Order: sequence, then C-alpha cells, then structure tokens
Amino acid sequence: QVQLVESGGGSVHIGDSLRLSCSISGRTASVNAMAWFRQAPGSDSERFFVAVLKSSDGETYYRDSVKGRFTTSRDKAGNILYLEMTNVRPDDTAVYYCAARTRGYGGEYITNTYNFDYWGQGTQVTVSS
Repeated sequence: QVQLVESGGGSVHIGDSLRLSCSISGRTASVNAMAWFRQAPGSDSERFFVAVLKSSDGETYYRDSVKGRFTTSRDKAGNILYLEMTNVRPDDTAVYYCAARTRGYGGEYITNTYNFDYWGQGTQVTVSS
C-alpha cells in the first residue's frame, strides 16, 4: 500500500508561482512512477495528465501546455513529489492530484489515469487575474 497526500494549493494571480507537494508513505520503494493530474471545475470534467516522473532514472515528461512552466521532482529520500508551477494561467485552475504506480512496466512514459494504482485526495489551485 502507498499513501499520498497533496498540499500547497491555493489562490494565485496570473504569472505567479506555486509549489505543490505530495507526501508519499507506505511501500515507497515499490513505486515505479509518479505523476500529477488535474481536474478542472465541473463535476463531469476529466482528469488530465500534467507530468510524470520515472523512479528508475528520474526522467520526466510533461503535457505540452505546461512545458517550460512546470517542473516535477522528487526529494532525495523519495518521500515527497513536487510540482513547481511558474507563470501560471487561468487555464491552470484545477484540482491537482498526485498518483503512483507500483505495477511493473516497460519504462515508457505513462500518461493515463488507468496507468496508476494510488491517488491522493487532491489540492485546489485557482488562478485569477
């Protein structure tokens, strides 16, 4: 079992920076990849991929709309996943979720919700003018 708890969300203005954290506990050594997803306001909205980090080599991959603005990283102990958000825009407004995969896989970049086994409860980010 892996437990994930996000924090760091809040209300910010266009162009501001924000850092989200995801605290990881439990069988952290079994995590093969971690990711951030976001879900925009609206009960029917989809949860979209934002960024993924592979545990094996630390490589990262981002959705196009956040490339160059967002950076994900993991602390040396492997207990916290970060999402550094810079130059935020109104369309970044969403609930942000971190996710972890413990199933084995081939090491490719995984970007769908079904690729991940554990989820946090989410943290709200609101960007306004």
